[in-house]
Amino acid sequence: SQLINFEKNLEQRYSGIDVNGIEVTFGGGRRHFLPKDSAYNSGDQVSSTEGDRTDGRHLINEWKTQYNNGVYVYNQSEFDGINTETTERVLGLFNESHMRYEADRSNDTAGEPSLSEMTQKAINILNNNDKGFFLMVESGRIDHAHHAGNAYGALNETIELARAVKTATENTNPEETLILVTADHGHVFTIAGYPKRGNPILGKVVGVNSGTPALANDGQPYTTVGYMNGLGFRDLGNETDSDVSYDDPADAGRKDLTSVDTTTSGYHQEALVPLSSETH
Repeated sequence: SQLINFEKNLEQRYSGIDVNGIEVTFGGGRRHFLPKDSAYNSGDQVSSTEGDRTDGRHLINEWKTQYNNGVYVYNQSEFDGINTETTERVLGLFNESHMRYEADRSNDTAGEPSLSEMTQKAINILNNNDKGFFLMVESGRIDHAHHAGNAYGALNETIELARAVKTATENTNPEETLILVTADHGHVFTIAGYPKRGNPILGKVVGVNSGTPALANDGQPYTTVGYMNGLGFRDLGNETDSDVSYDDPADAGRKDLTSVDTTTSGYHQEALVPLSSETH
């Protein structure tokens, strides 16, 4: 409600101001905009009833009523069809809940854009205003993959964030644009065991001279990266949805990784302390 009525609320709070409000919004969380009634399902919902609002409000329709020139999109093809030269305002809600992990994005029923694609589209719309603009881009699923104890997912999301930063850099003028890249917190995620230069970040630590996996004092190999706490070990092969880790109880402690491919998307690193989720 705050998002949809941002302009109205601001103008009511401060007399005499006239603002344009939020012109570009892309993300997930569509369920929070829809009434809890299956009649309002979007067609690519996961739940039998997509919306979860119990106040009966349909915030997407409220947004459309406020902005006759606004464009609402919810899938990849509609996103691709946005004319950035003529579109003044757009609301894109591409998933019932969180957007897919980048590694899992191809499995989305209706398709959804990547973070770098959304960054490109947003800049192409906002740069039509010769007074400038402010754009905030968040790669929020880095955090989620870490909580699930899945380094592959977290690092893959980080790579996509780097693509988004590259996109922003290439589509703005450094003489008039300030780009800040920052994190809001860290995770209990570490690199350990003196891995040599070139050691696969998701692989096992290799002996400096031997070229074979180094062994810990318990006689077992260990990975380059790991977590201090969380759900712990999972060997899920090529699974690309990091959240599948929550389907089973925590399995912390040392495991024999001798025959485990720790570089796959579905491998979740060992954790020392068992918790229902890895922590900040």
